[in-house]
Amino acid sequence: MLDGLNKTLAEQEKVFEKILMTNKKLMAILKILEEYAKEKDEFKNYYVGAGCINQTIFNYYHRYDSDYGINDYDIVYFDNDTSYEAEDVIIKEIEALVKDIEVKVDIKNQARVHLWCSGKSPVSSVEEAISRWCSTVTCIGVRLEKGKFKVFAPYGLNDVFAMIIRPVKFEFPKESYYERAEKWQKKWPKLEIKEW
Repeated sequence: MLDGLNKTLAEQEKVFEKILMTNKKLMAILKILEEYAKEKDEFKNYYVGAGCINQTIFNYYHRYDSDYGINDYDIVYFDNDTSYEAEDVIIKEIEALVKDIEVKVDIKNQARVHLWCSGKSPVSSVEEAISRWCSTVTCIGVRLEKGKFKVFAPYGLNDVFAMIIRPVKFEFPKESYYERAEKWQKKWPKLEIKEW
């Protein structure tokens, strides 16, 4: 059943994309953001990432509805304008664009996270920010470019296909890792939590 394992990265990405396409809400968001990015210079480097991506995969392998357990859809981007006002414009515009999909979106300029989140260091790109998230399965970002998937997965896709939760340990507290992993395991019991 775990048809993404034991394949080349190119083969894995095809399976990954096929599974993501089962989540109609995710696909609708990706299409909207692709068009939005064409018009918005401050939003050229962005991804939809974290839970909504790995949880779509978990749902597929648990035979759950594609959006089961997904609390929100994380949209991250990198803009050198770190003012609250600039980020707020992006947030309001995207929220208006996705309102008919009836999902909660969490939109953050990764260039300014260190300004309001204690313990976080500045990053130089959205990719660097994604690489520092909680676990290897959360460190995945996806967007569409000319209708084709662009996937950023610095730790690969093996863990998400194997449903392994493995800590990244970069500016993410050990206690928070276990708290999050155990919460996920209650929703997706086939998950395997790796020790810190």
